[in-house]
Amino acid sequence: MRHVPTMTDSDTPNGPENDGAVVTKTRTRTQRPPMYKVMLLNDDFTPMEFVVHVLERFFGMSHAMAFDIMLTVHKKGVAVVGVFSYEVAETKVAQVMDFARRHQHPLQCTLEKE
Repeated sequence: MRHVPTMTDSDTPNGPENDGAVVTKTRTRTQRPPMYKVMLLNDDFTPMEFVVHVLERFFGMSHAMAFDIMLTVHKKGVAVVGVFSYEVAETKVAQVMDFARRHQHPLQCTLEKE
C-alpha cells in the first residue's frame, strides 16, 4: 500500500510549516453606502400650504417642523428635507415630483450626494 502525503505530514516539502508563510485571517469590513440629501427648491408659484403638506406626507414631519422647513425654502431658496440611501432618496424625489405635477405645481425636488 502506497502512502499519499497530506498537508499535515511534517516531511511534505511545501507544507505550511516549511515555507515560512504566516497564515492570517483578513476581516472584510463592509462600508456604509453613500448617503444623499433630498432638497426642495423654492419657486414663486407653489403655495406654502402645499409644501407643508408634501413635507408631512412624504417625509413624516410634524406640522411645526414642516412649517419651519417650508419657511427656510421660501427664504433661502433651498432646504435639505432628509438624508437617505440613494434608492430611498431617488424614490422620495420621484414621489414629490409626481405629486406636485398631479396637483399642477412646479415644485422642484432634487438629490445630491452628501
